[in-house]
Amino acid sequence: MSLILGIESSCDETAVALVASDRRILAHRLAGQEAAHRPYGGVVPEIAARAHVEILPGLIEAALAEAKVALDEVDAIAATAGPGLIGGVMVGLLAAKGLALASGRPLVAVNHLEGHALSPMLSDPDLAFPYLLLLVSGGHCQLLFVEGVGRYRRLATTIDDAAGEAFDKTAKLLGLGFPGGPAVETAALSGDPAAVPLPRPMAGSEEPHFSFAGLKSAVLRARDSGRYGTADIAASFQQAVVDCFIDRTARALEAAGGATALVVAGGVAANQSVRGALERLAAARGLPFVAPPLWLCTDNAAMIAWAGALRFEAGLTDGLDAPARARWPLDPAAETARGAGVKA
Repeated sequence: MSLILGIESSCDETAVALVASDRRILAHRLAGQEAAHRPYGGVVPEIAARAHVEILPGLIEAALAEAKVALDEVDAIAATAGPGLIGGVMVGLLAAKGLALASGRPLVAVNHLEGHALSPMLSDPDLAFPYLLLLVSGGHCQLLFVEGVGRYRRLATTIDDAAGEAFDKTAKLLGLGFPGGPAVETAALSGDPAAVPLPRPMAGSEEPHFSFAGLKSAVLRARDSGRYGTADIAASFQQAVVDCFIDRTARALEAAGGATALVVAGGVAANQSVRGALERLAAARGLPFVAPPLWLCTDNAAMIAWAGALRFEAGLTDGLDAPARARWPLDPAAETARGAGVKA
């Protein structure tokens, strides 16, 4: 059994966790920055990076104290090394390098997307490779065939905007506040999902990818038309996203074959309508459906420590020259998608 200290700082959450390879979470400390970014309607990278610098040392001390372990009792130090806001990524990775150097423990540079991809295994010991993963967050929207630690085959990505970004922009257009995803979901509860005729981009297409830029534009037109209430627009938008997820995921299940389960992860995976629709799709295909608990869907350090534990036990450690990366695809060999999706 190994014990890993994990650090996450890729966006606006500063987090530290200690996780054992037998899935025990000995400590998890997280500090959000919602109040600092709310006046701007989104995350400001410079503000986020400065907050990480101020918050991280105290969180590391608190996590070690909560777990009742000393730094030299940890087997490795794991940190998000990308992708993400580069300033924040650098703060967490440099802190991890300092701890690794001081303690003589190895460094594990974790891809943030791999943290999300492996997080369902932290909460579900029965989940086995290979599984089909819908990875949906503020910056990414991908379908991945997860074959093992460090082995990911990308089947689809977004050719423009991520679903989480579309949720955030819709919340901003409708004046629902920040963070946008939970705000849209709450507003949608009192709306009619069939009230506004919104498009389902890429649905039915032979091209495997996602697209949400046009859906955002349609929300803007619906708002400006004055014909629809805010709750109805939110509900119709959410339903359009869900329909796109189901159409694209069903296609990927057919293309991949051999999946042991249908899995969802990432911040948007906390949305109950998304989870419910995917669970029904999995049941129709005779597959188990796996989704992490809500707190493991959003950015956290437990998933980074867990991914670090799996990589450490597989002998996949990194030198102190490991770079911080703003972009870092899980499947570098994947065919380049047209449009902005190349960044994924």
